Amino acid sequence: MGRPMKLAGLNRVAAKFAAIASLAAVVVAASSCSPTPDAGNKTLKVVYQKTDAFTALDAVMQDAKKEFEAANSGVAVELQPIQANDDDYGTKLALAQRSGDTAPDVFYEDTFKVRSDVDAGYLLKLDGYLEKWADWSQFNEAAKAAGRVDDGSIYAVPLGTDTRAIWYNKKVLQKAGISLPWQPKSWEEILTTARAVKASDPNVIAFNMYAGKGTGEGTVMQGFYELLYGTDSTLYDEDSKKWVVGSQGLTDSLAFLKTLYDEKLAVSPAEALDANVWKKVFGEWFPQGKLAATVEGSYTPSFWQKGGTYEWPGYEQDMGVAMFPTRNGQEPGGVSMSGGWTLAVGAKSKNPDLAFQFLTTALNKKNALAYDINNSQIAVRNDVAADADYLAANPFVKDVSDLVAVTHYRPATADYPRISTAVQVATESVITGKQSPEDAAAEYDATVRKLVGEDKVLEK
Repeated sequence: MGRPMKLAGLNRVAAKFAAIASLAAVVVAASSCSPTPDAGNKTLKVVYQKTDAFTALDAVMQDAKKEFEAANSGVAVELQPIQANDDDYGTKLALAQRSGDTAPDVFYEDTFKVRSDVDAGYLLKLDGYLEKWADWSQFNEAAKAAGRVDDGSIYAVPLGTDTRAIWYNKKVLQKAGISLPWQPKSWEEILTTARAVKASDPNVIAFNMYAGKGTGEGTVMQGFYELLYGTDSTLYDEDSKKWVVGSQGLTDSLAFLKTLYDEKLAVSPAEALDANVWKKVFGEWFPQGKLAATVEGSYTPSFWQKGGTYEWPGYEQDMGVAMFPTRNGQEPGGVSMSGGWTLAVGAKSKNPDLAFQFLTTALNKKNALAYDINNSQIAVRNDVAADADYLAANPFVKDVSDLVAVTHYRPATADYPRISTAVQVATESVITGKQSPEDAAAEYDATVRKLVGEDKVLEK
C-alpha cells in the first residue's frame, strides 16, 4: 500500500473503538466458481475497505457477489465495506477478528500485516485449497510470496502489487527550464531541480515527500524508504532477523527531509501533517499546475483516468514518471517500494470451503483484470499482465512495472507496525523543527530497543 495515505492518528483510538459498534453485523459474503446446490441457507461475512478515493475493490466485490450467488443457491452474500483510511481499517478489522460472531469469512488484508495476523490466529492456511485451484498457476511466483510466512505456507492471495516513483508535471518543469524527460541521478539533482522550480515560481510546490504521522504508512512507503534504501542502509536485517539501529543512512534520510522542508521546497509542515494532504496532491495541485513533483505509487493514474475520483483528461500528456535515484547514483541507480493487498479467509470461518470459493471468484481473471485496470495496479496474474485491455489502460504501465527490478518490500514481521510508527514520529520531529536529524535518529533507536528488546537489534 500502500495506496495514498496510510492515514494514522493515535489520538483517535477512542473513536476507533467506538466505530467497531458499526461492525456488529460485519459484512457477509460468499463465493465460489462451481455450483454448490447443497450449501443450504448459509451466510459469509466479507470485510473490505472503501474510501471516496478507492472504489475499485467495491466494484469487484459487487460483481463477485452476483457471480457467486448465481452459482450457489441458498448462500447469502452481504457486502458491508468499512469506510475508513488504511490505519483505521486495520484497527476495525482487528477488533472484528476478536469474536467469532463478528470475525469475517473473507477479508481484505495489507501484505505487511499478513505475518503478524497469522501469528494472531486470524488467517486460515490456504495450502490445501490452492493445490486444487487451477488458477493459482497463473499467479507469478514473486506475488505469491506476499501471502507466505516463514514456514512456507500461504495464508493470503494477492490482488495486485505496486511500485513507487517520482511523478512530475511536465509543464511545471519546462517552465523552470528543466529538460524532459526528467530523470534525476542523485538526491542532489532532485534538490537542484526543486530549487530551480521554486526560483521560477515561488507559489509552486517544488518537490513533495510525505512526512509525519498524519500520512501514516504513506510516510514510509512514499518517502522515507526511497531515501533509506538509497543510502545502502536498511531498516531490518533479514539475515540476522534483527532491527538495525545506529544507521547513518537513517540520519541522512532525515536530513534530506529537513532540507526539503527548511527550504520550503515541499509542502508546509502543517499541510504535511494533514491526513488528507494527498487529496490536494491528486485533486488540486497536479491538475492545476501547482505541484512540480511528488513521490507516489504506481496506482496514481487511477485518480485521474475516466471514472476516477479526480478525473483529469489531460494527465497522460501533462504527467511524467521517473525512478527515485540512489543517494549518489550508486548501483542499482534507483529505488522503489512495493506493497499491495490480498484477500484472506478468516481462521474463525464456519464455512471455509465456501469462503475460499468466494475468494477465487473475486480473483478470477475477469475480476482481477477489472481491479488492476480501475486501480492502476501492477498485475500479479500472468494472463492479466498479457491482456490487451490491461496493457492499453494505463500509459505508464511499462514505466512503473520496470521499477520492480529495483524495488524493496517492508519487513513482514509482527513488530513492523510499531516500528513504522516510530519512523513516522522521527520524520515529523524533523520537519517541524522539534528535533535535529541526529536527535530524531537517536530517539528512534531508543524506541526500537524498547519495543523489541536488545536481543532483536543490530548496531550498524
